[in-house]
Formats: sequence, structure tokens, C-alpha cells
Amino acid sequence: MNAPRAAQSRASISGATAITAILAHPVAHVRTPQMMNTHYDALGHDGVLVPLHVLPEDLATVLDGLRRMRNLRGFIVTVPHKEAIVAFCDTLTDAAREVGAVNVVRREADGRLTGGQFDGEGFIAGLRDAGHEVAGRAVVMAGAGGAGAGLAFAFARHGAARLTIHNRTMAKAEQLAARVRAAYPACDARAGSADPSGHDIVANATSLGMKDGDALPLDVTRLAPPMLAAEVIMTPEVTPFLAEATKRGCATHGGKPMLAAQIPLLARFMGAG
Repeated sequence: MNAPRAAQSRASISGATAITAILAHPVAHVRTPQMMNTHYDALGHDGVLVPLHVLPEDLATVLDGLRRMRNLRGFIVTVPHKEAIVAFCDTLTDAAREVGAVNVVRREADGRLTGGQFDGEGFIAGLRDAGHEVAGRAVVMAGAGGAGAGLAFAFARHGAARLTIHNRTMAKAEQLAARVRAAYPACDARAGSADPSGHDIVANATSLGMKDGDALPLDVTRLAPPMLAAEVIMTPEVTPFLAEATKRGCATHGGKPMLAAQIPLLARFMGAG
């Protein structure tokens, strides 16, 4: 019996293989390596993506080393590094500069780091692929960090009529809302409470739900049809937030489509495809 193609490809790693990585803390939950390596196989690309567990206090040291790896093509950035890594990039794409957060970095031949941002576009593409439109909708979102900022600008860019941002630190939500309003005046972006009443799409853009015992990101007692509850978290596939939404008869949308839609974009940014 022939070995699976993925196994054959991974066994073919050599000194010519292009290395890519994902930086995270924690890292055991990430699903990007599986999906990206499958994508590399489909492209026939001699590359591999590996997970790197990087603590926030070690980020600067790790990046200094990554700059010096001549066979490193780039790396994906996830929680909690998306905002902090901006300061270490030599160049930012327009989207990354607008959002103020980076979720992928390309290492240039001279060691310079170029930061990009595809979180929001991936999230919107995932929603649309599942038949959920954003234009004209009222959206309430939990989270004003790196992922939240990416989603906020994407919701506004794709025509959301109203965007309410809830965050544990209200000042951060207000700052993000003001930036979105300035860039996209047609979207009524405001900071608000955890009550999702009066909104069409209810999105969690925080890490709440990844660990047992996490608080719920929004007031789930106010969820009701025809609201759509949407997640950025992929593991677990059904978070407590989505489970509560299902109990209340709402449609749900998990985090995996967001990554699936980004995979080819991230790969291309790092030089594959």
C-alpha cells in the first residue's frame, strides 16, 4: 500500500526546504500547521510550516534569531503577539498599518521583516462562503486586540451598517471604534456593552473559550434568532459561546473557515503559490 502523500512530502524535507512557522503562546491548540502543510503539498511546494512556542517576554530575542535564518521564508503570528510584533517589522502592508496588528510576516532576502494582515479578510470570506452576508448588517463584536482590530476594519470595509465593539477595557474599544469611524465613516462604529440585542451578527474576536473556565465573551442570555453567532476560535470547534447560541436557536459559525480562507493568502505572502 502506498504511503499517504502528506507523509511522503514531510519525509522529503531537505536542506533546500523553505521553512515557515507560526508563533504563538500557547501553541498546542493551533491548527495552522496541518492546513498549511496540506496546502503546500497540493501546490507541490518544497516547504514546511512548524509551530514555535514563544512567550511574550522572549519575542524580541526570537525575532532577532529568525532574521538570521537564511532558509526562513516567513511566519504566521497569532495570540498574543499580533500587536506587539508591529514594532519589530521593518515594513507594513497598508492593511497591517491600518489595523495596527500583524498576522503574517515575510522575511526578505536581506533579513528585513514585512508584516501583513489577513485576519479580517479571512473572517469575512469564511462568512460569505457559508452564505452569511455582512453588508448592511448590524454587528456586535467582543474584543479590541489584534484579531478584533482586523475584524473591525474588515466589517466596516465590507459594508456593515453598524459595529458595536465590546472589550473588558472600554477605553481600548472606544479607541478602536474611533479609528474605524475615521477610516470608514459610513459604518457607525461605537464602543458598547456585552448585550447583543439589536444586532444581526454576534462575533467573538477574543481568546475566551479556548480554556476551561473562561468567561463568556458576551451576554449569551440575550441571544435570539435570527442572530448569527460567529467565532474566531478553532479549538475547541464548538466553544461555550457557540454552544449557548445553539441552545437559544441561533445559527452559528465556527473559527475554522476564517483560517481556511486565509491559508492560500498567507502562503502566497510568504512566497508559495
